[in-house]
Amino acid sequence: MRSDTRHSTPPELELVKVTKRFGSFTANEDVSFKVEPGTFHALLGENGAGKSTIVKCIMGYHAADDGDIIVAGASRDIRSPYDACKLGIGMVYQHFTVVPAMTVAENLILARPDLPLFINWKKEYSRLREFLETAPFQVPLEAQISELAAGQKQKVEILKQLYLNSQILILDEPTSVLTPQEADEVLGMMRRMVDDKKLSVLIITHKFREVTTYCDEITILRKGKLAGAGKVKDLTTSEMASMMMGEQRKGKTIQKAELKPGATVLELRDVRANRDNGIEGVCGVSLSVRAGEIVGIAGISGNGQRELVEVLDGQRPATGGEVRVAGEPFHMTRAEISKHQIYVLPEEPLRNACAPLMSVAENIALRTFDRPPLAIAGTLLSDSRVRANGRQWIERFNVKTPGPDAAIGTLSGGNVQRAVLARELGPGTAKALVAANPCFGLDFAAVDFIHSQLLAARNNGVAVLLVCEDLDELLALSDRVVVMNGGKLVYEAPVAEANIREIGERMAG
Repeated sequence: MRSDTRHSTPPELELVKVTKRFGSFTANEDVSFKVEPGTFHALLGENGAGKSTIVKCIMGYHAADDGDIIVAGASRDIRSPYDACKLGIGMVYQHFTVVPAMTVAENLILARPDLPLFINWKKEYSRLREFLETAPFQVPLEAQISELAAGQKQKVEILKQLYLNSQILILDEPTSVLTPQEADEVLGMMRRMVDDKKLSVLIITHKFREVTTYCDEITILRKGKLAGAGKVKDLTTSEMASMMMGEQRKGKTIQKAELKPGATVLELRDVRANRDNGIEGVCGVSLSVRAGEIVGIAGISGNGQRELVEVLDGQRPATGGEVRVAGEPFHMTRAEISKHQIYVLPEEPLRNACAPLMSVAENIALRTFDRPPLAIAGTLLSDSRVRANGRQWIERFNVKTPGPDAAIGTLSGGNVQRAVLARELGPGTAKALVAANPCFGLDFAAVDFIHSQLLAARNNGVAVLLVCEDLDELLALSDRVVVMNGGKLVYEAPVAEANIREIGERMAG
């Protein structure tokens, strides 16, 4: 559990001209930066900038092709996470790695690289209790992981690394599943350990608020290369964004038009649905969305949002209640979707809204392939018309693709999202749009584009139901916000009157 290379204070971590290639593709080229002992360092960049690759080189998942990784003043050959662990380097990943069916104690013990063949549980529990006496936060050792809230699970992930005596901690999007209060609690505790010189932190994040609140320095990557660096106190968020995007044209931002919402378009009446395990996940949701407004559903992942969206796009049967569009019952059939023009942008669109092996043009045509002008005489599909239609919307929505015939599964997440939006919003006929976490994992340029399209739809009178786990994003876009917890709506308010603290508390139950 303990390494013989530990220090009284965190060691300095420095990368010198690190390059990593995958065949002919260069993921990182001559990347150099330094994490000073006892500092909070942010690693920023758009998707595909090389952030994940560079930290995987630090952790030993990849071996750098060129350059040096220097820890405590000495060049290190890190070939595995075990090598990194011996040097006092640990990582908390974006998605939980704890085992749900095991207890907190069992997860902590299993993290040890020197786990004995036979475990002396009495001795191990004694060690754990001694460790928790000096830990920055407490989690019950006997609690089963599956019973813990997201914030507590994240704490267990951090405790695992502290139990391994990690002194340099890499955090990969650590707050993506946390409420604002949980995020501030976790990062605040990390900040205090950094201030006490017990820890150095390297954080990958897309949230500027976290950077400006908790970080000392930043390193910015763009297209695998170093694009900028500096002290956070000396930089504005605009300057950070400019370094990330380089000379790219900034996304077109559309302001919310001051308008009074129109008639109710989408109405949910006591809607109920089960989870995959047969237990009720949507427990009587009633909600209405009017023309020209965005209603945002806030909540931590796993509180029924996914099941609700799947009911609305026909992927999951409702077990009770009713959905109405423009006052008429809506059963999510293809004919009714076409009649009422209610469209859905589901989470993970490549898996839930696309045929990955089909072309971009074919995917864009999925809504209208059986109607003129794409269908000849209403029956024969015209390949040339599908391709021409695809080119039109690829250009208008700036989908970066080798061409309309490229398989949509080969595109980046942001460009898949653009293509799906082109299909749903492009023809301009949508009356209602349901969007689920439309910007999750996307870079700043893609996020700005998605935001502009949602606001443009709202300004044009579309009723938008936005399900989003990023509260800052939700509040920026929505006219009205509701909170979903335990399959129920537990809070509702116009955004102008929303109480952020209460929203966070309701999200956490």
